[in-house]
Amino acid sequence: MSKELENQKLNYATQGDYCLPCIRTKEQTELHIGVWANRHRQYLKHHHRIRYYNLLTSERLYPYLAEIEEQAQTMFSQLVKAFAEKESVTEKLKANNPMLWVRKMNNIRNRAIEIVNSKVIFV
Repeated sequence: MSKELENQKLNYATQGDYCLPCIRTKEQTELHIGVWANRHRQYLKHHHRIRYYNLLTSERLYPYLAEIEEQAQTMFSQLVKAFAEKESVTEKLKANNPMLWVRKMNNIRNRAIEIVNSKVIFV
């Protein structure tokens, strides 16, 4: 290792012919993130690596993901409620014809998931 590297107060790990700096961040409090935030985290990790690592190293990743989780969950709930009211999917239908109610609710949930994915998660 050269004297320039030894004089600096960074630790380096030798990987083959290279000396790479050992960079550590402070311990981050891991917030509980749900399915929406996990989807967005995976999307960032695979498609927007620079943004992901900038958030991670600046210690803003978990608060950012918690905000995305809340935003997506709110949008999903509002969409499901609005679609159910628009299509008259009520408790009365649930009592009279449960299979039809399940089909309609699954259809509504799937549409709401697609909208949230396109507007919040995969952007």
